[in-house]
Amino acid sequence: MPHTRSTFASSIYNLLAGQPHDFADTVEVDRPEAIRQFMLDTLGEDGASAFASLKQRIILARDVQTLWYLRTGLMAALCDMHGEQTARDLLARVNEEFEGMLPEGLNSRPSPLSR
Repeated sequence: MPHTRSTFASSIYNLLAGQPHDFADTVEVDRPEAIRQFMLDTLGEDGASAFASLKQRIILARDVQTLWYLRTGLMAALCDMHGEQTARDLLARVNEEFEGMLPEGLNSRPSPLSR
């Protein structure tokens, strides 16, 4: 039966063996969960109950790119709850959470309407 070590145990072992653990890997793993939670917090409890299918899709999203594409549904829900300007402001904060996590072609670009 193969024995596997937890991340914590591996980190301790690597520290004792003189092999430093790359904490950037841990941060990258935790970051999608932080983005997911930020999106759910932005939706709020009222939004989560009014837009249960959106909440479920955010919870079940497999990766950062899927969460990125769910922003359109989040924007629609926020517009419905708060109006367009407030929704745009809230979504701008959500966009900041994705910084450095997406391929170059998926990054948000400034709207020509905001000039």
